[in-house]
Amino acid sequence: MEAVYIILTASMFSISCGLLGSFLILRKMAMLGDAISHAVLPGIVIAFLLTGSRDSMEMIAGAALLGIFTTFIIEFFHKRARLQTDAAIGVTFTWMFALGVILISVFAGQIDIDQDCVLYGEIAYVPLDLWITDGGQVLGPRALYVSAAVLIINVVFLLIGYKHLYLTTFDASFAATIGVSVSLWNYLLMGAVSMTTVAAFESVGAILVVALLVAPAATAYLLTEQMKRMLLYTVVISIIISIAGYYLAVAIDGSIAGAMVAVAGLLFALVLLFAPKQGYLTKLWKRRNLAEPTA
Repeated sequence: MEAVYIILTASMFSISCGLLGSFLILRKMAMLGDAISHAVLPGIVIAFLLTGSRDSMEMIAGAALLGIFTTFIIEFFHKRARLQTDAAIGVTFTWMFALGVILISVFAGQIDIDQDCVLYGEIAYVPLDLWITDGGQVLGPRALYVSAAVLIINVVFLLIGYKHLYLTTFDASFAATIGVSVSLWNYLLMGAVSMTTVAAFESVGAILVVALLVAPAATAYLLTEQMKRMLLYTVVISIIISIAGYYLAVAIDGSIAGAMVAVAGLLFALVLLFAPKQGYLTKLWKRRNLAEPTA
């Protein structure tokens, strides 16, 4: 059952990250998850200073609020200061992370409080973190319920807002013309990314979360030019990464998160080379066939 718990948790978080990551890639904001992973440090420190507790839920709540605030700052720099998206992300997460380091050194220097120990998790520990009721009943791994809740929230969000997200992603000017609030849907999308990223940190670890935001969607992007099909491929690729990554880790007796990221990278490389239309070797083979003289 431990394998089932780990694979299910990884699959649900991977699907959640991949679905949102599809829109991030198309908006050229693929590294937003990495930015949030650094920018939430002040939220962790502030949560500790306000509560005096290092309870994980309080830390996650503080991190989530700072993550959402970070997305607002990035959007403000991009829209109002007219910075390119990558520049807005780089400026925001570096000074937010630096602010967190300063807060730790000034107010919590004697306390063991950093994002590695209070927020980032390891997916191998999923079966050990059980949800136990006050009556002593064991309901299973807590991460399984968290990942299921996050997936449901994201699926409902995409079902309700797909049309608006599609319009604001591909033609923001037209969306604004017909009365769709581009800024609102940008904030909603980045808020969903922030919520998903922070919720997944404690269960599967930061490196895996950042990879899952980018790799499945980037791989699917090379396979199709249709948005709905891209989302479907992303779901399938996310599940493959979770299953194959787990069994690769078992086979080599290595890190599960590392193996999943390795599988994600391998799948991307294979698609990059052999995709039916966008594959590098496929294009090369087609060009050579066209160049050959016919008999």
